[in-house]
Amino acid sequence: MIDVKKLRENPEIFYKVAENRFYGKEFIDRFFELDGKWRENLKQINDLKHEKNIATESISRKIKENADVETIKESVRELNNRISVLETEQKNIETERNSAVYAIPNLLHETVPICKGDENNRVVKTWGVAQVFRDDVPEFRNATNNAGQYMITEKKPISHVDLAEKLSLVDLERAGKVAGARFYYLKNRLLKLEMALENFAVDFLSERGFSVVEPPFMLNYQSMAGATDMETFRDTLYKIDGEDLYLISTSEHAIASMLRGEILDEKELPLRIAGFSPCFRKEAGAHGKDTKGIFRVHQFNKIEQFIFCREEDSWDFLEELLQNSEDIFRKLNIPYRVVNVCSGELGSLAAKKYDIEAWFGSQGKFREVVSASNDTDYQARSLDIRYRTKDGNRTPHTLNSTAIATTRVLVAIMENNQTDDGEGIMVPEALVPYTGFDLITSE
Repeated sequence: MIDVKKLRENPEIFYKVAENRFYGKEFIDRFFELDGKWRENLKQINDLKHEKNIATESISRKIKENADVETIKESVRELNNRISVLETEQKNIETERNSAVYAIPNLLHETVPICKGDENNRVVKTWGVAQVFRDDVPEFRNATNNAGQYMITEKKPISHVDLAEKLSLVDLERAGKVAGARFYYLKNRLLKLEMALENFAVDFLSERGFSVVEPPFMLNYQSMAGATDMETFRDTLYKIDGEDLYLISTSEHAIASMLRGEILDEKELPLRIAGFSPCFRKEAGAHGKDTKGIFRVHQFNKIEQFIFCREEDSWDFLEELLQNSEDIFRKLNIPYRVVNVCSGELGSLAAKKYDIEAWFGSQGKFREVVSASNDTDYQARSLDIRYRTKDGNRTPHTLNSTAIATTRVLVAIMENNQTDDGEGIMVPEALVPYTGFDLITSE
């Protein structure tokens, strides 16, 4: 949630952010309407309590004087009733006002491009030499602002769906039978490749100072609502019937909420945490997209980077997280581009977000494989996380980034590392020590 004090002092900043994010302004208007009522009520309550104190003192004096106090007692009872009614009303106003506050998005960093649509995201850099089918060259050049390096191929890469079926690596049909669409059985050497990816990413982040955790795979409502925008993501999350529990869609939320309500010491920061977990997503709103294969699925494994830090350090840490993810994809030799995400495509928590998009040859386009965000103090304030300084308590900044989302990276490897005859997949060199083999074939 945003800083209410800052909202009261500089409302024009938040109105401008709502405009730049292409949000409506009704939640800000509603906040000020409710805040005005809250202040009026508070004044009335304080005035009535002051009046009650005077009456109570008067009763004490009159009792000492043996004077009649019934009239004043009746007045005090009436004051108590009026105070009770106003305090109940005040709680209702606070609840509504808090709902309005939670709906106001985070401030934007000055470098975020103000625009709508993924196609308008600003390309920051490209890396690698992509194998591009000759008909897809215009798309590739346009997507990289003519800066990307590529080799033209006369044969389009086989889609990961067909390759996985040919090599008996994924069983979608039987998964559909037992669980429905967007589920899968991962098989044989592709499963071993996934495990290699996970171990590689965990080792990589451990060497860069991250503590590794496996979080709970379910969170209660208070923790989930503090860590994410529930109104936006409610249809994406799986709710456990009859329980105050949701399956996690990313370990980010579990890591962020693990410190909920705590006060850290400044010397504990920064905290670098890598979370390894399955992720469960309904993928609501994605109907008709990537219905085949394992690119967009309801369940996958992910290693997530997360940092709690001081306010003044957070923009440097965003670049650190991005660099970590880039280095992982470079070690895997997967061509990619980095984009600075448009204001209209940012979630309400993020002040800025980078996406890494890998090249998928069979599709002839770049697709997202990593998101790296700085949520500044927005997420930690919602979770009531603070840290002590010599000048008082402050709210830490939180940052998160994908390291490896396994299914998407597996697809990227399958489409970028095919053998010339299309009968096998070459294992990236960095993963061979973890797999024990360097080639996946049907044999």
